[in-house]
Amino acid sequence: MKRVTRTLRCWKSSGLVLSLAMTGPAWADKLTTPAPTPLLPVVPVPVLPAPDKTAMVKGALYHPDWNLFNAGNSGASGFGVVNGYGQARWAEDWSALANTPRTQRQKDWFNRLKYVKLNTSGSIWMSFSGEERLRYIFENQPMLGYAGKTNASRVLLRNQYGADLHLGEHVRAYAEFLYGVAGGSNTYGYQTGAQRESLDLQQGILEVKGNLLGAKMGVIGGRQIFLDAPVSMQSPRDLTNVQQTWDGFRGYAVWKRFRIDLFDFMQTNKLPQKVFADGTNYSARLYGAYTSTALPAFQFMGQKSQMFADLFFLGYLYNGAAAAIPAATSGSLQKGSSRRDNVGLRLWGNVGPFSTNLTGIFQGGEFRPAQASQRTRPVRAYAINGSITYTRADWAGKPGFGVQGDLFSGGSARSQDGAVGTFSTPFVPLPYYNDMSLSLTSQNLIGVGPIANFTIQPTLHLKLHVPFFWRASTQDAVYGGNSKVYNWRNNLHGGFTGVMPYTQLSWNFAPHWAWTHDIEGILLSRGMRDVGAKEGALYMQTLEFKF
Repeated sequence: MKRVTRTLRCWKSSGLVLSLAMTGPAWADKLTTPAPTPLLPVVPVPVLPAPDKTAMVKGALYHPDWNLFNAGNSGASGFGVVNGYGQARWAEDWSALANTPRTQRQKDWFNRLKYVKLNTSGSIWMSFSGEERLRYIFENQPMLGYAGKTNASRVLLRNQYGADLHLGEHVRAYAEFLYGVAGGSNTYGYQTGAQRESLDLQQGILEVKGNLLGAKMGVIGGRQIFLDAPVSMQSPRDLTNVQQTWDGFRGYAVWKRFRIDLFDFMQTNKLPQKVFADGTNYSARLYGAYTSTALPAFQFMGQKSQMFADLFFLGYLYNGAAAAIPAATSGSLQKGSSRRDNVGLRLWGNVGPFSTNLTGIFQGGEFRPAQASQRTRPVRAYAINGSITYTRADWAGKPGFGVQGDLFSGGSARSQDGAVGTFSTPFVPLPYYNDMSLSLTSQNLIGVGPIANFTIQPTLHLKLHVPFFWRASTQDAVYGGNSKVYNWRNNLHGGFTGVMPYTQLSWNFAPHWAWTHDIEGILLSRGMRDVGAKEGALYMQTLEFKF
């Protein structure tokens, strides 16, 4: 414990001293984009020429204008955050450059690649995007020592480039290609296809859109990342070289105060690791509907407030390791397939200076054992997630202070014929949300702890999160990321699991560049240490270039 604590102090001190001694360049003062919230991944902030005045009034900054759903850096639209650049690069819209004065466009060389006219009128145009990301990860006891490796070092390089072709106002096509390289020492998990990837089509979509019934409507078909779900349930899997993508379609309609998204996807199969060999994994399906309603705006503490009420259904169909559940014998698993029906309600937005987020989910469905002699079991699980952050934009550092709490239900591994009570998140919750190291995941888990974020400079952001974890049910197993079910159960006493303090420092030190440091300590309870779980720490450094 003492060695881990000393290591964390050393890393934190050196990282903070180095970063605080650096000052952002002069162009940073011109940026007006708000800092990301503590629960969202950092998106590098580029130097952007000001869009035309009409776009600025509407609130659109290089993404389609979604009216009230521009909130959260366009995250309320269901297509992910667009903070300069988007989580999904096809969610960007650079057509505003057509009306931007040449002197403004020339401030960034890459603007010549963001809006390329292909005909005289400009109705047909293309936009190019690219990303080079170098990431280093050090874990001294990965997976609480369960991975069987010590002092694992990974070096990950992602090369990702895309082209977005607009054929008038109603049709566009986007293609994105990926090549991922991974190396290091004492490595593990490289055989899954999530780190090493030969040249392949990462995303490829065709969108048909227009205005109908007073709404902006569209259909997007093909291979794509999907972000219209709570971050506590799934994410684009950006921790690895290869993001999680889906093959299928989605249809959307956005009115002034209401939007709906319908979708049906099969997971992309990233194996075998050969050139243009990615196929479709028909054993993993995601389908459902997501709706969001913008409630009437109001004033609180002298600030404009806007809340959103989201009602959604997410259906999961999956098998393999992700669907296995603990068997009665400790350390053994019952194989099978699962259907999870998630019905949820989310209330989120800002109430004056308070950013709020409350989500409740009931998870039904069934678990079908692989052995025909065993009967199908119903699923009765739930999750409750909430956070509140108080932000003072008028203080130095624009600090935000809050608390985050989560409850993901657990079941009983001793019961092999009743309802399955363990909440399941088979499609990778956001690592930044709770546990960066993926030692734990959103199953049979209670977590609560303070959160804080600071904008030290317009280009220098600091986040802090100190979650304390318990098992929701002491009759259930401890679950880790990547479908890991730890075999510590019968000899594990007490519900307290441990505390995992986390720090992220991100510096956008130049146009298009971001340098991020993530540090997490893994401090375990006596009960966890007694059964063989090992404490440790994670350090991740990411250098990213985007255009």
